[in-house]
Amino acid sequence: MHTHTMQARHMAESIWASVFLLILPNLFFQFATMKILDIKTLRGPNYWSIRRTHLIQMKLDLEELEQRPTNQIEGFRQRLEQMFPSMFGHRCSVGSPGGFFLRVDEGTWMGHVIEHIALELQTLAGMDTGFGRTRSAGEKEGVYFVVFSYLEADAGVFAAKASVAIAQSLVDDKPYDLGADIQRLREIREDTRLGPSTGSIVEEAAKRGIPFIRLNKYSLVQLGYGVHQKRIRATIASTTGNIAVDLACDKEETKALLEAAEIPVPRGVVIRSEAGLEEAVQKLGYPLVIKPIDGNHGKGNTTNITNWEQAIKAFEAAKSYSRSVIVERFIVGFDFRVLVINYKFICAALRTPAAVVGDGEHNIQWLINETNKDPRRGYGHEKVLTQITVDQFTQKMLDDVGYTLETVPAKGEQVMLKPTANLSTGGTSTDVTDEVHPDIIFMCERIARIIGLDICGIDIMAKDLHTPLLENGGAVLEVNAAPGFRMHVEPAIGLPRNVAEPVVDMLFPDRHNGRIPIIAITGTNGKTTTTRITAHIAKSARKKVGYTTSDGVYIQNHLMMRGDCTGPVSAQFVLKDPTVDFAVLECARGGMLKAGLAFRHCEVAIVTNVEADHIGLGGINSVEQMAKLKGVVPETVYPHGYAILNADDDLVYDMRKNLQCNVALFSMDEKNPRIQAHCQEGGMAAVYENGYVSLLKGTWKIRVLPAKDIPITFDGKASHNIANTLPAVLATYLFKDITIEDIRMGLQTFVPSSTLTPGRLNFFPFRKFTFLADFAHNPHGLQLLCDFVSKLDYPYKVGVISGTGDRRDEDIRELGVISARYFDEIIIRCDKNLRGRSAEEIIGLLQEGIESVNPRLPVTSIPNENAALEYIYANPHEGALYTVMCDVVAGALEKIQELKDREEAGS
Repeated sequence: MHTHTMQARHMAESIWASVFLLILPNLFFQFATMKILDIKTLRGPNYWSIRRTHLIQMKLDLEELEQRPTNQIEGFRQRLEQMFPSMFGHRCSVGSPGGFFLRVDEGTWMGHVIEHIALELQTLAGMDTGFGRTRSAGEKEGVYFVVFSYLEADAGVFAAKASVAIAQSLVDDKPYDLGADIQRLREIREDTRLGPSTGSIVEEAAKRGIPFIRLNKYSLVQLGYGVHQKRIRATIASTTGNIAVDLACDKEETKALLEAAEIPVPRGVVIRSEAGLEEAVQKLGYPLVIKPIDGNHGKGNTTNITNWEQAIKAFEAAKSYSRSVIVERFIVGFDFRVLVINYKFICAALRTPAAVVGDGEHNIQWLINETNKDPRRGYGHEKVLTQITVDQFTQKMLDDVGYTLETVPAKGEQVMLKPTANLSTGGTSTDVTDEVHPDIIFMCERIARIIGLDICGIDIMAKDLHTPLLENGGAVLEVNAAPGFRMHVEPAIGLPRNVAEPVVDMLFPDRHNGRIPIIAITGTNGKTTTTRITAHIAKSARKKVGYTTSDGVYIQNHLMMRGDCTGPVSAQFVLKDPTVDFAVLECARGGMLKAGLAFRHCEVAIVTNVEADHIGLGGINSVEQMAKLKGVVPETVYPHGYAILNADDDLVYDMRKNLQCNVALFSMDEKNPRIQAHCQEGGMAAVYENGYVSLLKGTWKIRVLPAKDIPITFDGKASHNIANTLPAVLATYLFKDITIEDIRMGLQTFVPSSTLTPGRLNFFPFRKFTFLADFAHNPHGLQLLCDFVSKLDYPYKVGVISGTGDRRDEDIRELGVISARYFDEIIIRCDKNLRGRSAEEIIGLLQEGIESVNPRLPVTSIPNENAALEYIYANPHEGALYTVMCDVVAGALEKIQELKDREEAGS
């Protein structure tokens, strides 16, 4: 009996255990949370895509959901489809409509779902964009990168956060207000995107290969780079005269100039008081138009005023925009806008204010709602037409005719809802370009010249534009600077007109692309020195060079910004400078991961090498992934340009397979089979041969200089600087206006110093010893430095080394290993920023590396760099060379110079 009881108990426990295991995941998943670890906004070519430059990269911790794909979440598919039925169009990897839902049915991971939600959210808010990727971050289980495209950065960030919240609600089976998110996305879009006028110009420029940079959060945009740049603000260009804009904004002055030139304008007067208004009414009679003297876009304008009460209200409305108010005779007719660009007639449009037409059955509010159902109407500028909203101007229009929103107009009766015909308030436009009389075209082109506006919008009130104004009784009402383009680009009726084209033609005549040459340089080591050599050669060729380095930004050799300036912000600093006609840009890993490149294309790209540095940071977990990241730079080269690759580096050499441009190679070995095969096919290369830096063009050889005659090579001993010289020589030689003589002069005058090459083999001789300061900060860089030091004739060599806290253990140990092989003594000091480790941990790893080579080597630990330098100064070995791996280059050099000054003062 006891045995049976025990068996029954075990069976019961087993059953309950099974039930518990079935229930537990659901209980666990119900309360599982998704954590956003990081969101980055990429704005240029990047690790994920060269062509799709506008991406959100969101790092998510989904560890709690890692064991539960979508097909194991009860009701998830149904809730997802109910919230997003339009997702049926997402093809996913299946390739057919509904493919994404099939993946959800089969079981996919939550990161993939969040990617699709983020894309669909934007689409529903009028921002249709469809690129996405979800990949493991390569860290702990459940951490992913969710990457998706955006049209507006702020909207993309909002979509990222909202998509996670939505996914969480779907998992938890909780209600969610999707409509609020979509509306908020629309509002963000309208607040942040370029307006339709500015956007059309930028789009036209981009189609021609003209680069652009948005200079503020409004409508100020730079087209082109450096000395070739032009600027636009909405539809005012850098070519637009200030006096012309001032005149156009002063309606009284404009009217006086036009009237003096025999242009038909309405009779009118300028007033500032009610008394002046009364006099104007008596002089002009009704109907009237009242508007601010310096207003624009119809703000404060009131038309067709027929009594004193309306006149008073209109006067107050105008006074809210301007101290002076203009009162004019109201001209009966239709509202036309004529656009003149570069003093040539471009197009014309008939503008109609927002209105509804009665059906004899429904009230005005119902008619407005029905009108807004037109699929061409949207929020803000998202569609051809804007939805009609009821505001104070609408109420005033209705009050003036004794109507309310509840009034039912007669069938066929038109009820005006806005006083002006602006598209942004629900008005419509009809293209009438082909109907304009030649006399009116001549008159409008003449008006643009009279005012001096190269982009000019002329408002005309007339019965039509088929006949001259003098015949139909029409008049010119206003001349506008910064005229809107939307009515012409997207008319409700008639032919759309590409009005941005003549603007770009005016700014960039003869199809100029507005670009300056860009040489982009990347790699693990040697980037900064290669950048400086390249920039110096270009300067020797009389170029006005702007360049970025890990030390700072330089404009024509003037230091503008100090610090590590190898990211997109620094690159844009150079490209925005109006004095620069040649850019050399160092492009490091960090900037590319954080925001992408600052440019979409370059003429020449150099990749120096790829080594195992920064592995395990930013989602780059192998040297192969690092090569993919560095390979972004050569993939941006124009088809006519050149990618210059290190033929001695397998990973760099393999980058050629993904390129759509010309390839040139460099090598420290003329007999490198890759160089020989490349040149046999007519390719170009730079090599070090028989003591010379030489160029190879097919089977021809051009010897540039002996390496020993190039100061940066230290009489040919610094082989790594010979390697850095090769791509710089090749890159500059590719430009027809840079000669071999320019290159030779540049190399011979590039003298290493703490000023010209800070932190790159900087020697500081003291009476009893010498400092050698260098920025070597990884095993490959230290090996190159030690190779150089081994060729120097000093009786005693001391290495002052450090390890960077965010590097792998093996990388820090390797620094100790290399140092122990070359130095007679080692001083260990720590960086100012330990980057996540303790000083003891870093010192311990370095000592492990040192002891694995030479456990008897003298080692001293002095954590602070300045303290270490002070220690050396106070306790030098006679005739010794102290090789210092700098932490912060500027700080180390300043400290060494301070010690040098102290020694000289002591003498």
